[in-house]
Amino acid sequence: MSESLVGTLYGLGTLLLMFSGMPIAFALGLIAVVFMFFFMPGSALDTVTQNVYEEMASITLLSIPLFILKGAAIGKSRAGADLYSAIHAWMHKIPGGLGIANVFACALFAAMAGSSPATCSAIGSAGIPEMRARGYSPGFAAGIIAAGGTLGILLPPSITMILFAVAAEQSLGRLFLAGVGPGLLLVGLFAGYAAWRYKKEYNQALDVYRAGGPKSAYLDELNMTLADKTRMLPRVLPFVVLLIGVMVALYGGYATPSETAGLGGVLALGLIALVYGLWRPRQLTPILSSTLKESTMLMFIIGMSLLYSYVMSYLHISQSAAEWIVGLQLSKWVLLATILTMVIGLGFFLPPVSIILMTAPIILPPLKAAGFDLIWFGVVMTVVMEMGLIHPPVGLNIFVIKNVAPDIPLKDVIWGVMPFVGLMFVAVALLCLFPGIATWFPDLVMGPATLPGGGG
Repeated sequence: MSESLVGTLYGLGTLLLMFSGMPIAFALGLIAVVFMFFFMPGSALDTVTQNVYEEMASITLLSIPLFILKGAAIGKSRAGADLYSAIHAWMHKIPGGLGIANVFACALFAAMAGSSPATCSAIGSAGIPEMRARGYSPGFAAGIIAAGGTLGILLPPSITMILFAVAAEQSLGRLFLAGVGPGLLLVGLFAGYAAWRYKKEYNQALDVYRAGGPKSAYLDELNMTLADKTRMLPRVLPFVVLLIGVMVALYGGYATPSETAGLGGVLALGLIALVYGLWRPRQLTPILSSTLKESTMLMFIIGMSLLYSYVMSYLHISQSAAEWIVGLQLSKWVLLATILTMVIGLGFFLPPVSIILMTAPIILPPLKAAGFDLIWFGVVMTVVMEMGLIHPPVGLNIFVIKNVAPDIPLKDVIWGVMPFVGLMFVAVALLCLFPGIATWFPDLVMGPATLPGGGG
C-alpha cells in the first residue's frame, strides 16, 4: 500500500474517532495502535509502553505538572480576586479602566499560572460580576475575560510553548522570552479595544438617560481615596515577588526550566500559606487534587500524541506530507499562510497540545527549509492557537466563561469574543511585518540568535 494511501487512511481514521466523541487521548492512542498492528512489525506492539516512556522521558516535560501546581495554588485561593481588586482600585478613573484592569489582571495571572482556563476562571469569577454591576454589557464583559485568558498560553511560563520547544528542538528559554513582546502587543490591543468599547457603551447609556430613560450603572461615579488605593498594594506585592523570583531564576542562569517550575510551585505554596493561611492538609487537598487531575489528563494526551507522531514518522506519513508541501514550491509567505490556515481549522476541534504534537513533524521541516526562524514561528503559531481557545464551535474559554457566568447567553459570549479574534489576526499580521516584536527581547537577554528573525 502506498504511503499516500496509508497517510490518508491515518488522517481519516483520526477524524472519525475524534468526531465520535471519544476523548482525544484515547482517539490518538487507538488509531496509533491499530496502524501499528496492521502496518508495522508484530514486535512493535510489544514496545508501545517503552515508546511512550522514551518519548516522554524529557526533563523539559517534567516542568508541566510543576507549573500546573503553581497555577492551581494561585487559582484555588483568593489570590486571583485580590490581584484583580488591587489593579481595579488604581485604574478605575481611566475611561474603560475596569475592562483594562481585567486585561492586565489576566496578563499577570497568566504569567504566573501558565494556563488559559485557570486564568479565565480565577479572574472571571471576580471580574465579570464587577463589570456587569458597573454597566458593562454581558457579551463585552465575557469577551474581555475569555480573550485575556488566552494570554496564558503565550506569556511565560506557557505549557504550550514547553511542548513546542520539545517538538521543534528549540531553546525553551528563548521561546519563553519571545512570547513577551507579542504578549504585550495583545495586552495593548485588548486594552485599546476595551477603552473604545467602553466609550461607545457609555455614550449610548448617556443618550438614553438624557432622553428620559433609566440611568445605567455606567454613569455612577466610583470614588476611592489614596488611602484606599494604598491599602490594596500589599495584595499585589506577593505576586510581584513570585513573578520576579521565577524570572530571575530562569533567565539569570540560576536554574533550568524544570528547576524553575519546581521553584515556582514551592513559592506559590509558600505565598498562599503565609498570606492566606492555607497550609493545613484539608485546605491543600483541592489544590493538589486539581494539580493531579489536570496533570494526569494533560500528560496522557501528550503521551498518546507522541505515540501518534511516532507511528506517523515510522510509516513515513509525516515525511511524505512534508515533501509534498515542499514540492508545491509555494512562496514562503503563501506557505506560512497555508499552514496557519490549517492550524486555525484544527483549532475548531483540537486543543493546542494536540495541534502542536500532531502537526510539528509535518509543518516544521518545510518552514525551516523556507528560511523561517522556528522560535518566531512558535510565537506566531501560539497566537493563532489562542484564537482556537475563543472561537466557536469548541473554544475552550467560551465554555469556561459559561461556567463562571451561566446566566450570560452563549450567543452573547460568542459575539463578545469575536472582536478579540479580529485583534489576534491584527497581531499575527504585525508579527509578520515586524518580526522584531518577537525577537528583540530574547536577543536583548540572551544575545542574537544564529538564525535570522521572522522572515529570515
